Amino acid sequence: MKNLLVYLFLVGAFTAWSCTSADVNRFIQGASQATLTNEDVGDGLRDALVKGISEGADKASLENGFFGNELIRIALPEELTKLEATLRQFGLGAEVDRVLLTINRGAESAAKEAKPIFINAIRQLTIQDAFAILRGEQDAATQFLRRTTSAQLTELFQPKVQESLNQVGATRHYTDLVNAYNAIPTTRKINPDLNAYVTEMAIDGLFKLIAEEEQKIRANPAERTTAIMRRVFSAVD
Repeated sequence: MKNLLVYLFLVGAFTAWSCTSADVNRFIQGASQATLTNEDVGDGLRDALVKGISEGADKASLENGFFGNELIRIALPEELTKLEATLRQFGLGAEVDRVLLTINRGAESAAKEAKPIFINAIRQLTIQDAFAILRGEQDAATQFLRRTTSAQLTELFQPKVQESLNQVGATRHYTDLVNAYNAIPTTRKINPDLNAYVTEMAIDGLFKLIAEEEQKIRANPAERTTAIMRRVFSAVD
């Protein structure tokens, strides 16, 4: 196929000197796109999704994958964040720091469970999905995964997050912190249940990392690590 394209290029060059380089590029790109089958597009997008989710999930599940990454580091719930300075004034600074570390450790542990759900969603990718992603926005693949996996991730993560939070002591530390805060006169009481909050933030963090990986694949040909991935994405570059 490469030889055919070179031949066509040479014929065009000698028979139509008035063609601009942009015209030739469009012709070559058109010929390349024409050789892509529906199966090629599906395989290329599946490769890209597997690469993106694998690298994103691996980063999140490392120690400090959440805690050491400002993009996805889980902060205190909004009610406590607004009053963190007050909590520290009341001598609760060590508890605040301990909670921040342990809830992020819980998210890192739970993130290890995400890959199988993502892989299953990728296997369900239709040709229509693949073309929509290929021609879509810079985060179209990430949005596809959000739509197709969020409910299942939440169902899986909640018990895993709870288990992880218990293992690192986050539940106890958070409950102690909230109970101490609730004991302060005139403050609005806060529900000490931590699971739903960390589950939501952990899943959101995963998708942020996956979106980063998707943008790299779209923008940088060096990130396209399989031949079919390179062919598919170069067709729309």
